[in-house]
Amino acid sequence: MAQVKDIMTTNVVTIKASSMVSEAIGLMKENRVHALIVQPTGAEKGYGIITEADIAYKVIAKAYDPKAYNVGDVMTKPCISVKPDMSVENVARLFQNNAIHRAPVIDSELLGVVSVSDILSKGQWW
Repeated sequence: MAQVKDIMTTNVVTIKASSMVSEAIGLMKENRVHALIVQPTGAEKGYGIITEADIAYKVIAKAYDPKAYNVGDVMTKPCISVKPDMSVENVARLFQNNAIHRAPVIDSELLGVVSVSDILSKGQWW
């Protein structure tokens, strides 16, 4: 049975919670990704995530200026994360039950990101 570590993307783009949303938009565009993992800050150990949807619904739709808001203002934190040895089937169920499309892969440190696209394109479903 395939595990998350077999299909995850290891090239992860991260950002600080103190960065501006406009910077997050630029990083997403430059790296052709739909989400960024937000690095833990200070005493907080958990990772966060900021997605295109977060920006669209929490900033753009409200006509807010992306240069006036921090990533920390709109990100999802803490975000749901997965372990590298989880089965792809369990991750697919987790995504469905929580209406999410991606999650960081963490085992004491950030190892990668797994997404619905990874599951569909790299998962062995046949």
